[in-house]
Amino acid sequence: MTGETDLRTLLSGMRPELNPGRYVFTVAQGGVPSGVTPVVTVAEQEGLTLVVPQAQADAAGLAYDYVAGWITLRVHSALAAVGLTAAVSRALADADLSCNVVAGFHHDHLFVPYEHAERAVGVLGRLAHDTP
Repeated sequence: MTGETDLRTLLSGMRPELNPGRYVFTVAQGGVPSGVTPVVTVAEQEGLTLVVPQAQADAAGLAYDYVAGWITLRVHSALAAVGLTAAVSRALADADLSCNVVAGFHHDHLFVPYEHAERAVGVLGRLAHDTP
């Protein structure tokens, strides 16, 4: 099941979707705590980065300082596709929105400041609409 590689097709068909909830980035030493179900994990030398629902982080006593909205680009992008991350991050940067991107096998996922998540979806929707 090969994903799309054409940048125009990716941008015009990305269909950004805001997932419900608040998500936080935290670091766990010694593995994922009980009761925590990460949506993303990244093994780094300093520890295991987890992106988890804020309520789970709070219940587990995990520290965080960035609360994000999670946007999924519903287009099936190929991992070898060139330019999607750059175009999306540029559009969000031009709107003064930070963005943390994670690529899954099927989709790209963006974590943006929670309080601006709806606006970020709008920026991405305009980018998709304006792509010839």
